[in-house]
Amino acid sequence: MSLLTIILNILLPPVAVFMKHGVGTTLLISIILTLIGWLPGVIHAFIVND
Repeated sequence: MSLLTIILNILLPPVAVFMKHGVGTTLLISIILTLIGWLPGVIHAFIVND
């Protein structure tokens, strides 16, 4: 995992997921979790971008 990915996982989780997986259900889940709360979005981004 690159430094850019780690920073994006923390600051903008949906952008990091989009860069790795493109548009799809994973991105939608990331957006929903980030809207619910920042921390669930970050956790999801780190799990998905592993």
